[in-house]
Amino acid sequence: MNPPTRSHSAPRVTRRAQARLGVALVAPLLVLVTVFFLFPLGNAIYYSMLDYNGVDPSPAFVGLGNFVELATDPALGPAFMNNIIWIVLGTAAPVVIGLALALLMWTVRRASTLYRVALFIPYILPAVAAGVVWGWIYDPMRGWLNQLLRSVGLDALATGWLGNPNTALYAVLVTAVWATTGFVFVVLLSSLRNVDAELLDAARMDGANSLQRVWYIVLPQIMPVFLMIVTLTLVGGFSVFDIVFIMTGGGPSNATEVLGTYAYSNAFQLNRISYGTALALVITVLAIPFAVALNRLQRRLSFQESV
Repeated sequence: MNPPTRSHSAPRVTRRAQARLGVALVAPLLVLVTVFFLFPLGNAIYYSMLDYNGVDPSPAFVGLGNFVELATDPALGPAFMNNIIWIVLGTAAPVVIGLALALLMWTVRRASTLYRVALFIPYILPAVAAGVVWGWIYDPMRGWLNQLLRSVGLDALATGWLGNPNTALYAVLVTAVWATTGFVFVVLLSSLRNVDAELLDAARMDGANSLQRVWYIVLPQIMPVFLMIVTLTLVGGFSVFDIVFIMTGGGPSNATEVLGTYAYSNAFQLNRISYGTALALVITVLAIPFAVALNRLQRRLSFQESV
């Protein structure tokens, strides 16, 4: 004879109550997204369709006129090409250097915290401080870079790094790479802690060299984090502004002009608010596809690892 079963009564949550709970949890995020993203975006789209100079209380409506002008602006092409150079070098250099430093520091135990702090400090420095310090380094007369070149007999290479149109962009890029590499290093070093050491030992026993172990064992295991770093640095290449504005202002002769500084100069120096806003929207539209594609790839790899 089967023993009598006892019925357990559990509180039932209705769909309406679940919906109210969901709205209550999501409402703060919706408010933040609306205030800090949707409203500014809508405001930017509105002003990009006007001919607003920052003073006129009733600016003329020009529709897509600002975007049509952008398509024929002769100064936009060089600024865009500088952004492309920045995206390629400004993404590849800190990622490669940061990964190399992380691999070197992976097995270091003594003074590892000191090394991490020393390499991370440039990233947390204000861009103004970094720009000013590197401006002193690049000084054509008293800068230690030219003094170092002269001391080793390379006087011919000494130049005004920020005043020479051929070197200004790359000089500013070096500063940006110096400031970004520490962040890449710390994040990748943290992800290396999760790499399966047994797989590395097995690959070493099978005769795999260091480069093969990094390529076939280490990188696949840290790929989601690696793609996150690439996404951040790549999107930063589209929106770069502060370090260029501080060190060169887009000069000399527009040699370091990027889309961000060109938008700023139009909006706040030439009082073409609507034109600068339209250019800022173009920068956003250019960056979004890359960010979405890399984010989807990162999520797919993270899901595969969890399975």
